[in-house]
Amino acid sequence: MSTLYMVACPIGNLEDITIRALKVLESVQVVACEDTRHTGILLNHYNLRKRTIACHAHNEVDSAKGIIGLLDSGEDVAYLSDAGTPGISDPGARLVELVRSTTDHSIVPLPGASAASALISVAGNVGKTFTFEGFLSPKKGRRTRRLEELCSRGETFIVYESPFRVLKTLEDIRSVDPQCTVVMGRELTKQFEEIVSLPVSDLIALLGQRTPVRGEFALAVIPSQGTCDDNNPEDQDA
Repeated sequence: MSTLYMVACPIGNLEDITIRALKVLESVQVVACEDTRHTGILLNHYNLRKRTIACHAHNEVDSAKGIIGLLDSGEDVAYLSDAGTPGISDPGARLVELVRSTTDHSIVPLPGASAASALISVAGNVGKTFTFEGFLSPKKGRRTRRLEELCSRGETFIVYESPFRVLKTLEDIRSVDPQCTVVMGRELTKQFEEIVSLPVSDLIALLGQRTPVRGEFALAVIPSQGTCDDNNPEDQDA
């Protein structure tokens, strides 16, 4: 029986990879990845010469069948998305489901970097519960309805956004909850990392001064009706 390893990889800084992940990448016969060129940078950085195959959102099902064939032939396979943990706003979930439902091969997670957990760790007291939303719908109506649902809960939620849509998304957030606070993580772990916590209108003003807006964004939205007292041990039942 072979093993499919789901390997969390750096979200920016190439040193944010675990020793265990490097050992697995060294030991497997094949590395499946979202983008072979992108993963090739990581492998080359650590002098790992491996056969790589593409498994991304547009070919995941067909590629999964090929990966199952490799596992059936006795080869261990590591899967990496472009950044962070596979299956979290990245391909990988369909691959896992197909391997689990059609074979007896082992599926082993290798935990590591995630933009969501990195942002929460520096966001401050946002409460003991938060929702990871990932990328919102590109359709304005659907996006706004989902934001209304998320804000109505009164709990912090995390969204990812590209530099091309981040201002539109923030404006939609403001239209739903104009008094909310947003913790912005831009280019997390990279050379020009930026982390700020501002009222949503102030954050829009800050980014609006930049032409063009650059970087990849993770946003922790703290609704105005939310509470930050849930982490107080004195409020928890014995």
